[in-house]
Amino acid sequence: MLTDVPSPLTSRRRATQPRVLSAPEAVALIPAGATVVVTGSGGGVNEPAALLAALERRFRDTGEPGQIALYHPNGIGDGQGGGSEAFAHLGFARCVYGSHWSWAPRLSQLAMDGAFEVGVWPQGVLSQLLREAAAHRPGLLTKVGLGTYLDERVATGRLDRQKLPLLVEIAGEEWLFYPAPKVDAALIRATEADEDGNLTMDEEGAVLDVLSAAQAARAGGGLVVAQVKRCVPARALDPRLVRVPGYLVDIVVLAPEQRQSAATSYNPGYAGAALVEVPPRDIGQGERLFIARRAALELRPGKVVNLGFGIADGVASVAQVEGVADQLTFSVEQGSAGGVPAWGSDFGLMWNPTSFIDAPALFDFYDGGGIDLAIVSFAQVDQAGNVNVSQFNGRLIGPGGFMNITQSAKAVVFCGTFSTKGQRVAVHAGRLVIEQEGTISKFVPKVEQVTWSAGEALRRGQRVLYVTERAVFGLTPLGLELVEVAPGLRAADVVSAMSFQPSVASPLGSVAPAVYSHGPLGLAYLFADRHFERDGCS
Repeated sequence: MLTDVPSPLTSRRRATQPRVLSAPEAVALIPAGATVVVTGSGGGVNEPAALLAALERRFRDTGEPGQIALYHPNGIGDGQGGGSEAFAHLGFARCVYGSHWSWAPRLSQLAMDGAFEVGVWPQGVLSQLLREAAAHRPGLLTKVGLGTYLDERVATGRLDRQKLPLLVEIAGEEWLFYPAPKVDAALIRATEADEDGNLTMDEEGAVLDVLSAAQAARAGGGLVVAQVKRCVPARALDPRLVRVPGYLVDIVVLAPEQRQSAATSYNPGYAGAALVEVPPRDIGQGERLFIARRAALELRPGKVVNLGFGIADGVASVAQVEGVADQLTFSVEQGSAGGVPAWGSDFGLMWNPTSFIDAPALFDFYDGGGIDLAIVSFAQVDQAGNVNVSQFNGRLIGPGGFMNITQSAKAVVFCGTFSTKGQRVAVHAGRLVIEQEGTISKFVPKVEQVTWSAGEALRRGQRVLYVTERAVFGLTPLGLELVEVAPGLRAADVVSAMSFQPSVASPLGSVAPAVYSHGPLGLAYLFADRHFERDGCS
């Protein structure tokens, strides 16, 4: 007689399943002084909002847990009290490591005031550090940050309690060493959890650092708390879609009201669940449009392109209108690629992406020079060509993914208005007219903080342009050089409004008149021309 043999298709349940707790019950397990990693991205993207709200309520009610060391690789928040603003109370944090701070203005101000130690570190560094922590490696050795405010030899632009990496030399090469944290708790978010704690992210628009954060917490003997929208029975999930395996998850918190982002309840186009029509975007008829159109002339077919937040993200809309978006691969540092980058507070999401990738792996690709062209915004540019986006006018913004992107891309286009606070421009008969100059110049003798080093870029041999509504500059060993002016302007019209004297190219070029017209730029025609110069930033 045959004995009963279990079928290999019969699941064996875990000896210990994760507990399903309420958000207050879960955060009550975080001790004082813990190192806490919170994943998510700005605008509420993949943010474990219920856990953060419960943790803030606990501290305000009891003063506990207190003296937290907070790690958040991305900026998290909505500018209205969400995200990392939960920690914006004296005594709550003893140190905060984050890449982008403008989503949490109160926490940013506390950092400026010296209320805690601060690590204003690049997004890619913080993301990769979680992987290093997961493997019990001591930290990250990288060139990201050399020549910037994170380099101990750059003396200006740091906060009083700013934590710096260690400058080291190995085999004659300079590197920065960033130490890895020992993680006591990871607060992450997914869409679904099964009874065994396996997590899928079907309705998320980014996967970010959830796996590395969970692995880092497990390696440190810490706690992994996952906020999810739904719970399902064991074996109900497709294992090919599991982003975090259940053996890493200690606690599941159900939050059925969680949104894809602060602005969007759920858009299947962001999650790659369906192809949707990308809505038209009006970026105006003024300076932002002129800058986006001129920057778009640097696009080339078949290239991998990263677009930064702000004025630079309008390039995607120009490419879409011109009918060439599908001939490029747009990539955003939150990990999606192949679609059209979203804008506004949904920046970091992507319409109709073709792939998602974990953040540490994405930054490996970025740091290895995988981006052909980066088109990003600038806040300040100085006579040497250095760029500041991270701290200016008394505000701490942070670099976000800017350093990883711009330091390693083969070509970089920096975009910004020539001046701000009151600048007005207009086009008359195809000629640009400066109706009123702004009160704050963006071209300064010396930037307040070096976020991107022109000297390092020259050593790397990067191709670089600085695009404004009235002029285009290039980078030379002698500093900034004026290479193009808008129709209707002369070199003297541009240089006279600057606080330093750039060199002027000879011959001096003119910005293509089509940039200032209402008609097409002709990108589709250029892309079809096999002789079209393929590198850009010429």
